[in-house]
Amino acid sequence: MTKAILAERIGVKPNTIFRYESGEIIPPEPTIQKLASALNFPPIFFEGDDIDEPRRDNASFRGMASKSGRIMDAALASGAVAFLLDDWISADFGRPSPQLLDLQGVDPESAAALLRQSWRLGDKPIKNMVHLLEANGVRVFSLAENTKEVDAFSLWRDDIPYVFLNRFKSAERSRFDAAHELAHLVLHKHGGAGSTYQASNIEKEANAFAGAFLMPASDVKAICRRPLYGVNDLVDYKKRWGVSVSAFNYRVHELGLIVNAKYNSNYVEMSRRGWLKTEPYGLPREQSSILQDVMDDILSRGITKAKVAADIAVPPSEVEALLFGLANMLSIDGAGSTTARRAVDLKLVK
Repeated sequence: MTKAILAERIGVKPNTIFRYESGEIIPPEPTIQKLASALNFPPIFFEGDDIDEPRRDNASFRGMASKSGRIMDAALASGAVAFLLDDWISADFGRPSPQLLDLQGVDPESAAALLRQSWRLGDKPIKNMVHLLEANGVRVFSLAENTKEVDAFSLWRDDIPYVFLNRFKSAERSRFDAAHELAHLVLHKHGGAGSTYQASNIEKEANAFAGAFLMPASDVKAICRRPLYGVNDLVDYKKRWGVSVSAFNYRVHELGLIVNAKYNSNYVEMSRRGWLKTEPYGLPREQSSILQDVMDDILSRGITKAKVAADIAVPPSEVEALLFGLANMLSIDGAGSTTARRAVDLKLVK
């Protein structure tokens, strides 16, 4: 929402909105009520302390060059609410500490191999990217529907890495997005796109890292021993690594397993079949394991989504948007088993 539109809705001039935001003047109580109504946020949110907000120069966006400033700002605002929620969770739950390497200056293929080695993954396929990130200290949240034009973004907040994923895409593309954002965290720490040329190179490096991290060269070459004649062969193989058929097509071309003409004809055929929009033999969507455990625990204590939202002074819909849809279970009061709580305590402090 622009300042002009907001000003019109609450009956003030756009310059007045700027003065409210800068702290030059304090809006009177009736205006705060109008702001709350127009923006669907509780009045107490506007009266609270300043919140920690992500910045554009500290965030790395997937396909950043094609995103408008308004779209990025909406996503960053969602990140600010995620910080509030994350702090609320951290007050009661311990989580794994970050185990990321600083690989700035390392080529993407080598960086992917080094991180796999550090995390003791070998060359085997990764079963669940969200769980893997969380196990290594990355805070993973989902993006709200009104920011679904953003594929994903990541950033560091002090020494804590965050990844935000679009949950309206296919599971395969979301897995690749997660690996892409992991690349930004280890290769391009503290973001900043710079010029269009720099942004393009950064995106290419992140894509190369993601391909190598999800589909290690040695594993792909060992498994793909028979010739890859067409897209049906690609579909048979892509299931192993949990990637889209288009990503697998790119990777085997990158590794010299198919020639340029076959790569291009595969792409044309995938487009004809609609596989660039709808993934054949799609995987189930990945969700957060840690956030699921948190939800189970607070449900066992009768804590609802509305209570969580009230504690951080945001609408319940904002909490729902960040939690992969898991917060639906908190819409009603419940008294879950104490067994669930003991399990989560052990898991979260592991």
